[in-house]
Amino acid sequence: MAALSGSSAAAGRSLPGPGPLWSRVEADLRARIEAEEFPDAFPGEHALAAEYGVSRHTVREALRRLRHEGVVLAERGRTPRVAADGVLHQPLGALYSLFQSVEGSGRTQRSVIRVLEVRHDAVAATSLGLPDRTLLTYLERLRLVDDEPLALDQVWLPADRTEALLHADLTHTALYDELRIRCDVVVAGGTEDIRAVLLDTEQAGLLGVDEPAAAFLIERTGCVLGRPFELRRTVVRSDTFALTAEFSARDGYQLLRAGGTRPAGGSGPRSG
Repeated sequence: MAALSGSSAAAGRSLPGPGPLWSRVEADLRARIEAEEFPDAFPGEHALAAEYGVSRHTVREALRRLRHEGVVLAERGRTPRVAADGVLHQPLGALYSLFQSVEGSGRTQRSVIRVLEVRHDAVAATSLGLPDRTLLTYLERLRLVDDEPLALDQVWLPADRTEALLHADLTHTALYDELRIRCDVVVAGGTEDIRAVLLDTEQAGLLGVDEPAAAFLIERTGCVLGRPFELRRTVVRSDTFALTAEFSARDGYQLLRAGGTRPAGGSGPRSG
């Protein structure tokens, strides 16, 4: 076992191998997590610094690496915890409901409605193939799983077809269900672009994570009878959400045609 260097306390937990001290703490914590040493609670920074005989700065760097990989979750004002089974997996290339997926897993999905109003938005209207002065219903919500932030959702819809949504309670329901029941509108497919982004300060604060933090940005155009009807922009925490796809040796991934074009009438993930 290599001795701790510098001012590290000799009484601290032994750390094997060469390399920076934070890297050795990270490796040891990873091994302990894999051995399920923390089934109920994960130690805080003070406890880990005392146990390893290192500075809190060293512990923070080790935890930062583990957070970046989604191994440990650490929200503002809360003690870090092992991610374990907390990741929500969603299929690519298939219609699904985020609300139903969460509820079906035994957890509770709830939304905090930040904005629900009719407004002008020239960029959104143009993206939907509408005149830039078309009135749109705008919905902005913070989506929670068991009261923990999961995603920030922004949705634009033609106001003349969705006026009834203004009177809906959207805190514990799927948007697509409300569109079908209240507005007689069925979003049956569309396209999505998904990429990795870094959260800005406001987004990180609302989602309860420390900067810098990575997230998925999902930009969707939902279609009704083959025409754009819904424009959605969703930022999802990458430490609690994963996208999965099926493939085969013969067909490969059935999400895009050769050359990168989407299959005609194909539908992207649905998270109403």
